[in-house]
Amino acid sequence: MWFAVAGSVLGLALLGLALLAALGLGAYTVYRMSDPADTLDIGIRIDGSRISVKAPVCPTDLVERVEVFDGRSEEPLWQATGPKTPEARRGTITLWQKADFLSSKPEAGPRRLPKELDVSIEYAGVDDGTGNVFSVSEVAAAHVPEGQYWTDHGPMTAQDIDDQLKCSSAGESPSRLQ
Repeated sequence: MWFAVAGSVLGLALLGLALLAALGLGAYTVYRMSDPADTLDIGIRIDGSRISVKAPVCPTDLVERVEVFDGRSEEPLWQATGPKTPEARRGTITLWQKADFLSSKPEAGPRRLPKELDVSIEYAGVDDGTGNVFSVSEVAAAHVPEGQYWTDHGPMTAQDIDDQLKCSSAGESPSRLQ
């Protein structure tokens, strides 16, 4: 009888240990997925009233959706799907450029830009994307050289932004991070 009780206690202890290990692994996975060191830089340019962003893409990637928020609301300032131009499909996007997308709303940008722009980019055919929150005053004051974009790590060219990815030439799904 003592062996049966000890066996039950040991079984429950092992089950509890397995449950704790599973919870720990889950917490670690969530932590790693949200680790800022693993995020990709996207770039932004503000040239007068024209605001452009550059998302990293591999040759086989296509942008599917763009959303812009002001950081204070869950309602987007602008959202667009179905890029029509090669540039927009390849991650070079002019915000509020209705003609570049199959669907976008609203048609015009805000009269006055908010203090921050939260830009989110989703890729077609994968559950993946990237984004960043940009301080409008910081980007406007940066005076980024022509052909480059402001990022959290300094000015970068479109190629520098794309080079953050490990792209496969065989058409396989890319690894998003180097």
